[in-house]
Amino acid sequence: MEEYSREPCPYRIGDDIGSAFSMGLVGGSIFHSFNGYRHAAKGQKIISILREVRTRSALTGVQFAAWGGMFSTIDCCMVAIRKKEDPLNSIASGGLTGALLAIRSGPKVMAGSAVLGAIILAMIEGVGLVTSRWMGTMFDPTQQPPADLEDPKVLRA
Repeated sequence: MEEYSREPCPYRIGDDIGSAFSMGLVGGSIFHSFNGYRHAAKGQKIISILREVRTRSALTGVQFAAWGGMFSTIDCCMVAIRKKEDPLNSIASGGLTGALLAIRSGPKVMAGSAVLGAIILAMIEGVGLVTSRWMGTMFDPTQQPPADLEDPKVLRA
């Protein structure tokens, strides 16, 4: 599957690190603001929200960036080794990324993280394939146009 909208492989790593950091920062800000609101004392809600967002959102962004950078690096290595870019690279990269990020937790947790990473990426790739095939048939120029419902000849049949 050709991806024309993405950068070529060495530059993709930096692009993915920045995108992942941004997503982690925004998502972490939302999550930690709810957490700060929930655990705040009465009359201290806004101060608690701002403190939680300021102190914890950047850490969430960095964790997302680490995952995105490692995933993208492994994906680029898979493309270089296999000489093709297909969903199998992303699925294997997700599994290897999950395993490598959990390496200090032991082999059992590492295997579970690898399976979880591969399953998540398989679901993402599956949705992407189904969507691209569906959109491809939607804009197929060789497809016959639907019958005109205003035409009395079609309604008579």
